[in-house]
Amino acid sequence: MLALLCNSGCAWWLLPPLALPTTLSTSLSTIAHPITDIPLNGPLAAPQAELSGLAWYGDTLILLPQYPSHFNQQLFALNKQDIVDFLSGTNQSSLEPWPIPFLDQGITSQIAGFNGYEAITFVDDQVYLTIETRQNTGPMGYLVSGSVAPDLTEIRMDPTYVTMISPQAELPNMSDEAIVAVGDQLATLYEANGLVVNRDPVVHFFDRFALNQIGVLPLTTVEYRITDATALDNQGRFWVINYFYPKDLALRPILRERGAAGAIDENAQPIERLLELQFTTEGVSRTDSPPLSLALLPDNIARNWEGIARLQTETLDGFLLVTDSFPETIVAFVSKAE
Repeated sequence: MLALLCNSGCAWWLLPPLALPTTLSTSLSTIAHPITDIPLNGPLAAPQAELSGLAWYGDTLILLPQYPSHFNQQLFALNKQDIVDFLSGTNQSSLEPWPIPFLDQGITSQIAGFNGYEAITFVDDQVYLTIETRQNTGPMGYLVSGSVAPDLTEIRMDPTYVTMISPQAELPNMSDEAIVAVGDQLATLYEANGLVVNRDPVVHFFDRFALNQIGVLPLTTVEYRITDATALDNQGRFWVINYFYPKDLALRPILRERGAAGAIDENAQPIERLLELQFTTEGVSRTDSPPLSLALLPDNIARNWEGIARLQTETLDGFLLVTDSFPETIVAFVSKAE
């Protein structure tokens, strides 16, 4: 499997596997990292904008609505420097994302039960997205691709290659919600990887030219939902959003990490945190970095974080995050430093 998956651009696969547990025990961080909201103007300021993904195209942050058709078939963008200026206090005005025409070329009409775009990433001038569908037999995921005009005057999808991604559990509204470029390949992560609902989680791999599935690697058990991932760093590491809404009955785990013997209480606090994962010779595992727990809203109001991108400058090191419509549209920054 390793020879199959590692051909070019991935020397870090030769790293020894980390000695990490694959049980439910994933200690919660004791430090709550504060969130800095980044206010928006324009269409994405609407409470029901339903953003579902983030990714960098050079120094431009691309914001992916789950339904571009709700915005006249457009994605949106922010300049990195504008974000940095706001976070550094140079500019305190709301930011207004600018639109990018999104030409889906009939992809949404050729996929039965289209239920929105879920994840996005870029490699050079190519874009890759995952799609979630609701079909008679249950949810199904898809991987699609397209090209980007270098000046970002349009993103044009290619309907020639549309690859199905089978779900890993019989759960409604669950699909592969995170995508990571790995050399000449793409890795997608399923949303539900807890021990009770998915006993043998895997990461799917595809070649990024014809989108053919070329194999899988095991993923360590991760409770709750994985809803998006950052790009890889030079060590083959990346961060994912790890989110849990206490009223989500299907994903309630046995909470050894809280010393409990049974399922989580409906009135418990939500879990909003970031986890660092790494590709190794044996699969995809947690690193030894502790979870980065986000400061919660009062009254157990949960924020459904759906998009993440790393932001690193000389003065900033952290993550940009976006929610869908629950509880409203939120764009925010959280520092990695404690």
